[in-house]
Amino acid sequence: MMNRRAFVSGLGAVLAAPLAAGAQQGTVPQVGWLSLFSGSDPQVHRGVDFFRQALRDLGHVEGQSVAIEYRWAEGKSERLLDLATELVRVKVAVIVANGGVPPAQAAQRATKTIPIVFAGPADPVAAGLVASLARPGGNITGPTLISDQLMGKGLELLREVVPNVTRVAVLWNPTNPGNTHQLRGAEAAAAASGVRLLPVGAGAPGEIDRAFVAMARERAGALLVVLDVTFYDQRERITALAAKNRLPALYGYSVFAEAGGLMSYAGSRSDLYRQIAVYVAKILKGAKPSDLPVEQPTKFELVINLKTAKALGLTIPPSLLLRADQVIE
Repeated sequence: MMNRRAFVSGLGAVLAAPLAAGAQQGTVPQVGWLSLFSGSDPQVHRGVDFFRQALRDLGHVEGQSVAIEYRWAEGKSERLLDLATELVRVKVAVIVANGGVPPAQAAQRATKTIPIVFAGPADPVAAGLVASLARPGGNITGPTLISDQLMGKGLELLREVVPNVTRVAVLWNPTNPGNTHQLRGAEAAAAASGVRLLPVGAGAPGEIDRAFVAMARERAGALLVVLDVTFYDQRERITALAAKNRLPALYGYSVFAEAGGLMSYAGSRSDLYRQIAVYVAKILKGAKPSDLPVEQPTKFELVINLKTAKALGLTIPPSLLLRADQVIE
């Protein structure tokens, strides 16, 4: 792996640190970390590391000036409400809801008073988490991963690699309200470029195989995968199916490219967790979530997997390689 514009340094040592709550529980403010994901997933721990480092940069050192109570749902959304209720019971000062919409909704159900900071839901308004981006209302706010131009830019990048493509499949989750916004963005970009878009829905892991069968039946020449927690958890399976069907694909999470996907274009992951830390720091100083607007990403990262490109018989344009933040060889 070659980092063209490295955005984080010195975090490796943090990976080895135990993710236990601060020993000084009760003497310093406690931050509740409610995650849909597994506590043993190295990719998830990278996000935690970014968050802890950003908190440290803001003067909040875990175990000294702040404690963190971790709760992991291990991918089981039905556990989230009980875990959120546990965090309310130990009287944390703020809850970080990590993993899209489900943990944020669970935290909202568990408390109407403790501040909540969500971590990157695709469309918090459509999901009913906030009233609007500018005025969240209630006790919840945070950064989102979506910008209005994200899917359009993704389609543009995909067409640079496969310039003659005319039919592009979009893997989306019709059960997730945030996916609708992304799909509309892709449709607008496709209409402007003359590409025929082929939306293929998969609302659960068991539907992903059938989705790829449908793509083959519709003779899709490339693939866009929207941001969705279900797809995040199934990234190795999805990238393997794309390779099996010889579909050049662009994904909305960088971990897909690291898992063997051709390309990813997404909001900066390190910046997302830095934003979360800023929200938490402001709330610890007394700010109210209702007064903190939802922030959209301002930094985006392009990751290209050259090994996958070679396997697909594709040549990545040099101009695109120069713009990449990371090239996997």
